Amino acid sequence: MSSSDPLLQPYTIKHLTFRNRIMTTSHEPAYAEDGMPKEQYRAYHVERAKAGIALTMTAGSAAVSKDSPPVFNNVLAYKDEVVHWMKDLADECHEHGAAVMIQLTHLGRRTRWDKGDWLPAVSPSHNREPAHRAFPKKLEDWDIERIIKDYADAAERMKAAGLDGLELEAYGHLMDQFWSPLTNTLDAPYGGSLDNRMKFTFDVLTAMRKRVGPDFLLGIRYTADEIIEGGLTKKDGLHISKKLKESGLVDFLNVIRGHLETDAGLTDIIPIQGMKSAPHLDFAGEIRKATEFPTFHAARIQDVPTARHAIESGKIDMVGMTRAHMTDPHIVRKIIERREDDIRPCVGANYCLDRIYQGGAAYCIHNAATGREITMPHDIKRAPSRRKVVIVGAGPAGLEAARVAGERGHEVVVLEATNHPGGQIRLTAQNVRRKEMIGIIDWRMSQCERLGVKFKFNTWAEPETVQAENPDVVIVATGGMPRTDVLREGNEWVVSTWDIISGDVKPGSNVLIFDDAGDHAALQAAEVIAQAGGRVEIMTPDRSFSPEVMSMNLVPYMRSLQKLDVKFTVTYRLVSVHRDDDGFVAVVGSDYGGIRNEQRHDQVVVNHGTIPMDDLYFELKPMSSNLGAIDYGDLIDGTKQSRKSNPEGAFQLFRIGDAVSARNTHAAIYDALRLVKDL
Repeated sequence: MSSSDPLLQPYTIKHLTFRNRIMTTSHEPAYAEDGMPKEQYRAYHVERAKAGIALTMTAGSAAVSKDSPPVFNNVLAYKDEVVHWMKDLADECHEHGAAVMIQLTHLGRRTRWDKGDWLPAVSPSHNREPAHRAFPKKLEDWDIERIIKDYADAAERMKAAGLDGLELEAYGHLMDQFWSPLTNTLDAPYGGSLDNRMKFTFDVLTAMRKRVGPDFLLGIRYTADEIIEGGLTKKDGLHISKKLKESGLVDFLNVIRGHLETDAGLTDIIPIQGMKSAPHLDFAGEIRKATEFPTFHAARIQDVPTARHAIESGKIDMVGMTRAHMTDPHIVRKIIERREDDIRPCVGANYCLDRIYQGGAAYCIHNAATGREITMPHDIKRAPSRRKVVIVGAGPAGLEAARVAGERGHEVVVLEATNHPGGQIRLTAQNVRRKEMIGIIDWRMSQCERLGVKFKFNTWAEPETVQAENPDVVIVATGGMPRTDVLREGNEWVVSTWDIISGDVKPGSNVLIFDDAGDHAALQAAEVIAQAGGRVEIMTPDRSFSPEVMSMNLVPYMRSLQKLDVKFTVTYRLVSVHRDDDGFVAVVGSDYGGIRNEQRHDQVVVNHGTIPMDDLYFELKPMSSNLGAIDYGDLIDGTKQSRKSNPEGAFQLFRIGDAVSARNTHAAIYDALRLVKDL
């Protein structure tokens, strides 16, 4: 059926017609194995192809040279064996009607010399990149010559693999390190004027065209305004854009705005929750208007109305919804089926990207199937027989268990002690920048309503309460409570971060926050106290603070807390607290030894994670057929839990999320999905 929806209109560049206007831009989920896009990598992209996406752009980005070693698990485009794996990926995506491209790059200084083959990083200057800390070698003529050939070789491999095209990356990488006056101190012909600084790009594109011919699509994803003193300006960006079009060597522009050599710069390019949606869309529209050339763009376009506006207004021709598709790979299918309200919303938590920059694989904070398509379903299958499932707790773990059990066709009852769902996420969402997190709860509640899940709020579950439901399965998802009894003495004088965030305890005026959990709670509590006028010190025994928050999520906190003059102290441990007439005396030591200091405060806050609320679980355990045990082999293999340790048991019993141990939202949701999908 034809549609008037702007997002569902086809778009043609040369011989290639995209079936709609929605794409995922190049991004590296770090699913490669030995630098190759094998089974999991392929399954991830195929899932989106099956659901109707027009273009899935792989690799963010694939390395073309051995002296461009990835700093996380990128695809290695300089190896011939990549052709086989990329062909398998492209062929399967093509079977489902999606176009496939790849992004190629040389990282230049945006890497490390102690990765891969331990070759020196290279750049058009000796200027160091702060993020990866490498002092690069300044490029010589023979370096430039061989890298141009490496680009051409990689392009030829991608054409041989049957891809529809590729793009070069030129923001923060070698390509635009040539462009920017901040990173190019070469002499002519590759240094000096802006046109000279662009020569490397056109040499690469010319070499590629000779290898791939005129029909293979070539594009470039580039910064058209670095927004940094001394860097490329908007005027420079317009000049670059027009020169790229006029060259006849490229078929599309993919516009970025900003710089990414620091955490703060990266976060402005790829905004997270609490930051403006689609902040660079109007700028991309200016480039398209000035060039009248096919223009792609993505930067926190996380919802369908914003994407639709981007196309309908004519600002861009293809809209990237990359993180949104990590949250829900079936966006296009749901648009076509007029089920937009059913789309799982991206809440901008950025767990995906932050994990990558810490060396992990990209996982979505509230879709545990993303990146696990081989073992975890995005669509839940019906169970062969209907059972009654009772879930205790309506936090993220409990709600995911309820949703999946409902999709399985079971009768589901959720018992919740409070008058509302959400658990710890309700505390998280108290922060105005993190209020989108409640979308994790709201979406699950709407799904549970659709599935007929029954909720009993204001219900404190005792064993008798659970038994009265006559369940076949009981899942305890009661979460945890803050643990503050971690000092040698004086635990009675401290309060928890939850006390501060919830408003149950009034912030002090001179406050010490002792944080050895390293998660959001300490920073969130510090912000509450400092905004109320208190003086705050965050102390941690670790050598860095807030490691669980990770780099991009840390940026908005730092922008706020530094303005509020919050003090950060690392490598010191709070040992004890005692009270005197003037308030509290905090005794401070160090894991490194030889230190004992005293500090005076009127409030001491401890952040030490949670301890499970597991009383109900242990009371129910003797009544269960499996005595609460989970067969890890069955769990990992994705088979039904069949353990029966107690023939007299009336129901299966499991516990998930923080009712087991303090972890995070993603772990709680993953616990629920992989257990309940086989019940």
